[in-house]
Amino acid sequence: MTLPRRYLPSISQLSAFEAVCRLGSTAAAARELNLTQGAVSRLVQHLEGQLGQTLFRREGRRLVPSEPALVYAREVRKGLELIARASLGLRANPGGGVLNLAILPTFGTRWLAPRLGDFLAKNPGVTLNLGTRMRPFDFATESFDAAIHFGTRPWPGAEHLPLFEERLLPVCAPGYAAAHPMLGPNDLQEQALLQLESRPNAWGAWFAQNGVERPRIQGMMFDQFAPMMQAAVHGVGVALLPEFLAQPEIEEGRLVRAPGGPVSGIGSYYLVWPSEGPSPPALEAFKIWIAGAAQ
Repeated sequence: MTLPRRYLPSISQLSAFEAVCRLGSTAAAARELNLTQGAVSRLVQHLEGQLGQTLFRREGRRLVPSEPALVYAREVRKGLELIARASLGLRANPGGGVLNLAILPTFGTRWLAPRLGDFLAKNPGVTLNLGTRMRPFDFATESFDAAIHFGTRPWPGAEHLPLFEERLLPVCAPGYAAAHPMLGPNDLQEQALLQLESRPNAWGAWFAQNGVERPRIQGMMFDQFAPMMQAAVHGVGVALLPEFLAQPEIEEGRLVRAPGGPVSGIGSYYLVWPSEGPSPPALEAFKIWIAGAAQ
């Protein structure tokens, strides 16, 4: 059903309104949009007239948005971002087939990126746009078609495809291993144990599963796997890394395994996508490909 024209303001009006709400003044919005301050004010006035609503309280030369206006601005922002992404996708790939994917930084650089050439070779009509997100988000407020998620399965409003379980193993630089002889898991508690903020109990669980009770755990804390892995490569200490991150470094001789077996992490990696609406053809192709790659 086609909406009445009065409910379809122009892009210029919506852009000016959103910028004023976000930046706090018509002057700042004018600078961002490369317009005069008067032009921004007129666009906002025309939008108010078209909607039949007062969106701002005027205090001198300042426009203060009402609470309903701020809610409306959030929705407008999502619509403008969606239009911008669609336009960018059409320009980059006139034949269609754009996939906007949110990824975890380390997973994206260490596991996904080396394999993307294979996906693109098998799907030459697809343009893949990547954006990093550290935590789960609401698909309704972000313009992504899918995301790589780590943790447990529930993600509100989304379907999921399991990729693989996280398995953690202790590793260190060859030089560190030579300077700090370790004969068994118990010896690791005497080492500098590199830790991750999002997995604060990982070393405790590893020691428990390797038969060490009440271990001493001391060492640096990191917020991501990538810098922690580089610290281990440079001999700072022993890191507990997912196998998919550690294995290439082990094969190339930059890391060696420390005593003790791998243990299960706190979750698994999933591909997730919105449950509402049909999946784009590019996403369907990506599902098939990544399911095979994860094997």
